Amino acid sequence: MDLNLHHFPYPGRRVPVVAERGVVASSHPLASQAGMQVLQAGGNAVDAAIATAAALTVLEPTSNGLGGDGFALIWAGNTLHGINGSGAAPAALTAEALAAAGHTEMPVHGWWPVTVPGVVQLWGDMHERFGRLPLAQVLAPAIAYAEEGAPAPPMVTYFWARGVAAAHARTGPEFAGFLPTFSLDGRAPRPGERFMSPGHARTLRFIARHGADVFYHGEIAAAIDRFARATGGLLRAEDLAAHHSEWVTPITMQYRGYTVHEIPPNGQGIAALMALGILDHVDLARFPRESADAFHRQVEATKLAFADAFAYVADPAKAPVPVAQMLNRDRLAARSRLIGERAQDYGPAALPKGGTVYFATADRDGMMVSMIQSTYMGFGSGVVVPEYGIALHNRGCGFVVDPSHPNHVAPGKRPFHTIIPGFLSKDGAPIGPFGVMGAHMQPQGHTQVVVNTLDYGLHPQAALDAPRWRWERDGTLRLELETPRHVIEGLAARGHQVVVESELGGFGRGQVIWRLPSGCYVAGTESRCDGLAVGW
Repeated sequence: MDLNLHHFPYPGRRVPVVAERGVVASSHPLASQAGMQVLQAGGNAVDAAIATAAALTVLEPTSNGLGGDGFALIWAGNTLHGINGSGAAPAALTAEALAAAGHTEMPVHGWWPVTVPGVVQLWGDMHERFGRLPLAQVLAPAIAYAEEGAPAPPMVTYFWARGVAAAHARTGPEFAGFLPTFSLDGRAPRPGERFMSPGHARTLRFIARHGADVFYHGEIAAAIDRFARATGGLLRAEDLAAHHSEWVTPITMQYRGYTVHEIPPNGQGIAALMALGILDHVDLARFPRESADAFHRQVEATKLAFADAFAYVADPAKAPVPVAQMLNRDRLAARSRLIGERAQDYGPAALPKGGTVYFATADRDGMMVSMIQSTYMGFGSGVVVPEYGIALHNRGCGFVVDPSHPNHVAPGKRPFHTIIPGFLSKDGAPIGPFGVMGAHMQPQGHTQVVVNTLDYGLHPQAALDAPRWRWERDGTLRLELETPRHVIEGLAARGHQVVVESELGGFGRGQVIWRLPSGCYVAGTESRCDGLAVGW
């Protein structure tokens, strides 16, 4: 029997998952089950999130890995905690070195865009503060998947094939580890084909035995250093040893009587908050959800938000980021008045004076985790540390080379980051975690999910399933194939550069878990990927 697992001749429908004791929602069914396995063994939502996170690095290497970054929002007790697990540029990554090598902008592949990977330290810090089970037990499902193998699902193999094809086109010793690690005889695994990653298992076992520190101070750090020195890389053991996660206070925006929470810069979550703050001054409810009027106003609010985010967001430890001024409601109200009936171009406003996997977990005690991790563009930099299964991200290509910009490249500095977890609450009570992965689609996806939920009353699965739009920095407005024709024509008539796109991968992949007044949970998972929400 020869089954084509990429063929979908009929519209599908998922229903929301309802559960009482806990939920795990991720973009890969086996990763969700890894998290649920840990929950059912007595772990809490943080244990489940780390188990899911580790499993995803094995099962979905197209989007994340041990050499990437991560962020999380954790509801514990009566408080929402934020943690920034992004890494900084190596000490040797200077604007002068970049220019001397002939680069006029940040490269996308190779060693130049590799910053310190922060995700393993993120797991360690989350576990130390909130974990319940031993780390070795939490990582056990991921280790088993890496050692014994796991079948690859359809959407992951689709992106895997693209990554392997790109790898074949790259030359240089720094890229030599990719194909032996992530291909089967030079090709991507096919849907349903088993893939094993012994190097990945080796690294995970080190972490399970010695803790996250081994990645930054022990054998793994030494292996990364050796490989970088041998292949022209800038990353050194000293850069890894200097890394630490940062516990942060989430930033917020009121929208329709609810509070939307995001991680503060160097991430772009502030763009979602600004877009929602602008839309809070717009009566969207008078327009049907599937109308050009509703789409147009959301797109314009997003464009206004991005104009500010691209101008001001950087590493706040190295450059001042005026968060309070950017989120000032009077300023956002003034920005909302710029939205007219036609598409416009916007620049940043004056300030008042004065790539990725997303997943969510919840447990029976009300602890909830909104978490995201990434190697950025597909497999990241294309640089893989041989025999350790570590694909290093290319997050450094988020820097700019203009020395007058707050996000200019500099040693020890974290770049502008696209990955953002979200959380929703009301009057101090948690509603739950949500997120939509996918580069600059992420704040746009957050905005659309929140609008679908609070303006149009859609349950989590419907809020995720609804046709999406994506605005590009070149002015293009991309619409999903399922977008109604009258919306497409109405947006074009308003001056938008509309492109209707059949490609699923460009519109993000999300998960949502809401806590109901009964204390039970309702969850939705992305229908554009292989995702699964598991309830208990």
